[in-house]
Amino acid sequence: MLLRLIIRDFVIVDRLELEFGTGFGALTGETGAGKSILVDALSLAMGERADATVVRSGAERAEISAEFDVAPGGALEAWLRASDYDTEACLLRRVIDSAGRSRAYINGAAATLGQMREVADFLADIHGQNAHHSLLRGDAQRDLLDTHAGAQALARDVAAAYGAWRTAREARQAAEKDVEATVRERELLEWQVKELVALAFDAADWQETEQEQRRLGNANALLEGAGMALAALEEGEAASLPMLQHAGARLSELTGFDSALGEAAQLFESALIQLEESALALRRYQDRLELDPARLKELDNRIDAVTQMARKHRVTPEELPTLLQDLQARLAELTLRADPAALAERERQAEAAFRTVAKQLSALRTKTAKILSAAVTAGMQELAMAGGRFEIALEPLPEGASCGLENVEFRVSANAGQPLRALAKVASGGELSRIGLALQVIASQANLAGTLIFDEVDVGIGGRVAEIVGRMLRELGKNRQVLCVTHLPQVAAQADWQWSIAKETRGGTTTSSVSVLDRDARVGEIARMLGGEKITDTTRRHAAEMLGVA
Repeated sequence: MLLRLIIRDFVIVDRLELEFGTGFGALTGETGAGKSILVDALSLAMGERADATVVRSGAERAEISAEFDVAPGGALEAWLRASDYDTEACLLRRVIDSAGRSRAYINGAAATLGQMREVADFLADIHGQNAHHSLLRGDAQRDLLDTHAGAQALARDVAAAYGAWRTAREARQAAEKDVEATVRERELLEWQVKELVALAFDAADWQETEQEQRRLGNANALLEGAGMALAALEEGEAASLPMLQHAGARLSELTGFDSALGEAAQLFESALIQLEESALALRRYQDRLELDPARLKELDNRIDAVTQMARKHRVTPEELPTLLQDLQARLAELTLRADPAALAERERQAEAAFRTVAKQLSALRTKTAKILSAAVTAGMQELAMAGGRFEIALEPLPEGASCGLENVEFRVSANAGQPLRALAKVASGGELSRIGLALQVIASQANLAGTLIFDEVDVGIGGRVAEIVGRMLRELGKNRQVLCVTHLPQVAAQADWQWSIAKETRGGTTTSSVSVLDRDARVGEIARMLGGEKITDTTRRHAAEMLGVA
């Protein structure tokens, strides 16, 4: 359930802090006052994309925070725990700056928009004011059926399986179409793979080879430099080490006469030890380093072979192993192409996998279509469409498609005795609004979200039908939190609570404000919705009567 919504500098809202109640709540007000802005703000908090236009003029950034409760042991708590978020509550926060950059947070920790949308599925389901128009599209009809059936994941599996089948089929067809080109490419790949395998390149060995080649290639200079240093220390006529050793011994003797020399003597002795160790290391280095022209030539040849191979394929030496893997994979693919039976078998297996999962989806769709058709038909009777029928038809696709083994088509008969025809062809604007509303209300009952939001979904209806819609939303609010942006007094009168959204101008700046209405204020607001600009005592009595009946 939505507990709190905080909006700052969003469109024409400077700052709003709203606390929501349970049951069915109505959001009313004049056209353009900003009722739908609240829904838009909540949509952004739940991961919808945004740009700089949502930032209120003159502000640096817009900020929306939405807090929901978390039922212990529920799916939302499990998702938060699995995603390493705190599970005490669910606080969604979105910040959009004036440059259009956006940041998202879940319970104070940074989140991606994908994560925001994932968690939003557990929290709220928003039905927009033009949602019924999308029902004229086949893909929207199919999506609604799959959502009501809880088959979205299965539908994605079907699409993936169909894609794999299509890829296998195209591979077989390509192999059959261009056999000669495949043979030529395969022969070239075989030669390239053979060359690279014979080269036996290894990245670790390559580094050692380069280091050894550099060492042997500079062996003369290395030996000469080591010899010069060693001569300066102990082997030449002017060798410094013997003189330094003699001086160190003398200093050590003199410390017996004056202890002040002790520190200098110790430092001198330490330096002398380092020089003696250096001389030993230089002798060992000379003994180990040898001139080996044969080995140097071998290394030069190896480096030349690797470098030429890399240049030939336009890669670096370090990329040769990856190149070999890619060529071997392509060769394996072409080898398979050369075997029509293997390609045909792979295609058959891919088709079988597709049909297996597609049949599962078809069975689920068939079952749900019957249930949903009956429920919407019953809803039509309540919404002043007596004798009308609604049916979800599944038209078979023998060859299959990414959507499965059938097309989904919503069909309707608005009046008794009329044949069922496609929804897009027979429904008038008012009928489409009523059918769409019935679908949304019924589909919402299967939704796991704790909050259902209807943004002016009652457009195109009125009178007795509007009162029925209000009762439907009120009934829905007994088990869920239901929020409805509405212009219809018949709908608003059925609400458990009501807010009025108004637009005001102060200091040349237009902002939206929200008022929580008590019973008397609700009578006034319902009267305004009934009577327009001029409100009479009769209108107020009518409004009070509507609220009393509700």
